Amino acid sequence: MEIRLTSFDIVRHDLSTRMPFKYGIATMTHLPHVFIRIEASFGGRSVRGVSADHLPPKWFTKDAEKDPLDEIEDMLRVIRSAGDHAGTITATSVFDFWFQLYQLQDAWRREQSIPPLLAHFGTSLIERAMIDALCQFTGETFKSLLQRDAFELAWGSVRPELEGHRPSDLLGEHSLSRVTVRHTVGLADYIREDEIPDDERLDDGLPQSLESVMAFYGVTHFKIKIGGELDADVKRLAQIAALLESIGDSDYAFSLDGNEQFRSVADLQQFWHRLENDDTLVPFFRHLLFVEQPFHRDIALSEDAIGPDLRSWEEAPPIIIDESDATLDSLPQALALGYRGTSHKNCKGVFKGIINRATLALKNRQRGEERYLMSGEDLANIGPIANHQDLVVQAALGIESVERNGHHYFNGLSQFDPELQNATKAVFPSLYTTDGNGFVRLNVSKGELDLSSLNAAGFGVDTIQFQ
Repeated sequence: MEIRLTSFDIVRHDLSTRMPFKYGIATMTHLPHVFIRIEASFGGRSVRGVSADHLPPKWFTKDAEKDPLDEIEDMLRVIRSAGDHAGTITATSVFDFWFQLYQLQDAWRREQSIPPLLAHFGTSLIERAMIDALCQFTGETFKSLLQRDAFELAWGSVRPELEGHRPSDLLGEHSLSRVTVRHTVGLADYIREDEIPDDERLDDGLPQSLESVMAFYGVTHFKIKIGGELDADVKRLAQIAALLESIGDSDYAFSLDGNEQFRSVADLQQFWHRLENDDTLVPFFRHLLFVEQPFHRDIALSEDAIGPDLRSWEEAPPIIIDESDATLDSLPQALALGYRGTSHKNCKGVFKGIINRATLALKNRQRGEERYLMSGEDLANIGPIANHQDLVVQAALGIESVERNGHHYFNGLSQFDPELQNATKAVFPSLYTTDGNGFVRLNVSKGELDLSSLNAAGFGVDTIQFQ
């Protein structure tokens, strides 16, 4: 079957957060959210597809000096480039379409000196819209298409060790019906309710402090961001540990987001030994899942800077890459250096995430133990499209603990038209509820999301069409 992209456009919405979200060197208060709409031809039949995402400054490129408005324009530029390149492709499968697009976009970004993580954000948005179009064309769910290899995954062309393996062999038979929400504790978030100054206290019916989030949503998994300043981080971690221990629930778990704050393994080891030797934190760190992207991307995949020290650190916690997972070769490079895995988020690529998950599953099978891991992460994702599609992939990959924070830093779907909000809730009743102000928001209950209605709907979109 011949597959082509016949039209492509971008719709932009400018959003505001309900509270500041400080992640690394950036504090998010406003940002654009874009919807990508395409028409594709599958064997001569025209089908629509959609995708969406935030345009978050200081994530795809970590340049403290660059104007965020220029970074937003850079993100729009790579999306337009991907759309233009996609219009030149004739493919035999959606995977083939993605792989051709990846190669075209990669050659272009090398000519333009654009970092790969940024360039392939554009690739991923077209990729997601094409996957959605195939789901609409076949009337099948994403997992069903993945299981029967309707995408025609030629993943051996990317990772030779996967040659001969089918998706059903390495990715499990069923999507998860529920995922555990790993709640982000941003660097500017208040821990206790009584810490919030009166002039910063919100009155929108949603929780603000970590303490109130735990009571409101029942979350037990957390992603804690650290700033790289040892004394301040230890103090903040002690505050969080005291709160979690006071709840008396021994089932909690957390990950640490290093935010690229460390410039050497020795720097991280010094930080880590301080944490290990703090008596107040010893019980807390028994609940650690992994440490995410502690090293700056400039040196994170450097053999000279990282390899010898990380491989020889026998007592190291599980460390994974996130921002450094920028190319198709990043995960193998990371594993060779001593990392234990990577993250998945759709903005880094759906098929790349599938290939990475299969690679880690195969390595675990060969070792006979679950040593290597893939986490589910987030970019303050929101519905009605971006968060849905990301959750569908997380569930299909079997990632049980998934960072979600868009519902916390944004007021549900409140910044979209009420008709769209209500239609979204009607189509996905297990995923949404209505808050006291009448806005539709994610229904996080007992720290989990029920994905049953979402998994049944194509690529998480179904009849929801953004106008």
